Amino acid sequence: MTVTPRRRNPRSALAGAVCVLAVGTGLTGCGGEDPDAGTNGVGKLSAAQIQRKTRSAAEAAETVRLHGSVVTSGSTYALDMRLKSDGGTGSVTAKGTTFGLLRVGEQLFLKADAGFWSHDTGDADAAAAEKLAGKYVKVPQGDPSYKKFSGFTDKDVLLDGLLALHGTVATDGRHEQAGTRTVRISGDDGDGGSLDVSLEGRPYPLRLVRAGSAGTLTFSDWNKDFALTEPGKDDTLDYGKQLPTS
Repeated sequence: MTVTPRRRNPRSALAGAVCVLAVGTGLTGCGGEDPDAGTNGVGKLSAAQIQRKTRSAAEAAETVRLHGSVVTSGSTYALDMRLKSDGGTGSVTAKGTTFGLLRVGEQLFLKADAGFWSHDTGDADAAAAEKLAGKYVKVPQGDPSYKKFSGFTDKDVLLDGLLALHGTVATDGRHEQAGTRTVRISGDDGDGGSLDVSLEGRPYPLRLVRAGSAGTLTFSDWNKDFALTEPGKDDTLDYGKQLPTS
């Protein structure tokens, strides 16, 4: 029996040579797609580099929407805030009560229902609470509540405090948030929190799981502008004394 030598397809030989070269130079593409194809490239970086990149992107952004929950000092706050460098607007829910916040520059306004204003007060204040309900109440800068409430409207303060991961930070695979590809970085295998960073466009943070089950937040609408103006005089009232401490 005569054995006919098997001819090697020239194209196959060329493809094999290219793959050998690719492996030798650290490139990918043979035997699978490049996971970084079409991305912003941060997936190739170390966890520390990704963390620096996403912080820089967040700090440089003009606006952001922050939505989710934060647990701090034993209290849970549900937030839905739109923030920019000179203020913010949105709502905060705590202990079953929801109130609106609006800050324009240094001027802070709070908007809530009658139940909020009459909390821990006597019947004599019920009429006053009804007048305050649904109005923007200006919070005096000297009021103890001013610093606490204004913090929810401060983009730099919130992001600086929230984007921190604890422990040893490492990359934690590729994921997806609302249809956007992400790379995840985690502290202490997730115990120190985790952060999903966009692999598309600027490396903005998209989802944060805080350490110690201290809440989960999503970040969206980066650099999407929104109106931020003081309410009209007809919609604004002064509380006339210190806001309820509760």
